[in-house]
Amino acid sequence: MKDFEPKIIAFCCYYCAYAAADLAGTMRLQYPPAVRLVEQPCSGRVDVRVILEAFLQGADGVFVAGCLEGDCHFLKGNLRARKRVEAAKKILDELGLGRERLEMFNLSGSMGPRFKEIVEEMTERILALGPNPLNRREVAGDDCR
Repeated sequence: MKDFEPKIIAFCCYYCAYAAADLAGTMRLQYPPAVRLVEQPCSGRVDVRVILEAFLQGADGVFVAGCLEGDCHFLKGNLRARKRVEAAKKILDELGLGRERLEMFNLSGSMGPRFKEIVEEMTERILALGPNPLNRREVAGDDCR
């Protein structure tokens, strides 16, 4: 596990969370480079299958970031996303990967500093958990992909 660099996928709502990430960059806030952003029209578009596929493809952690509750541009998309994240957490527990690898956050577009904190929090959490057990290359130490 030496030199472990976590791979974290962030599914971000275009209107709020992605705007917060953009603001963090505009403000030149420094945060770990472990997160790969995936822009979504709404966090409600992220379903359980997509979350689980991210782990199957080697992500060590995933987070879904949507609008503040009650402020979704698509009315209830962020509430739908939260339910889906909770369902995916149950599946991760059943598979033995652990729910701690997945989280849901709510942001407004003006919360660039909070986006930075979320990235730092998720990076620290995944560093403590270690690599995704499904990622054989990281676990076995060889290049099997």
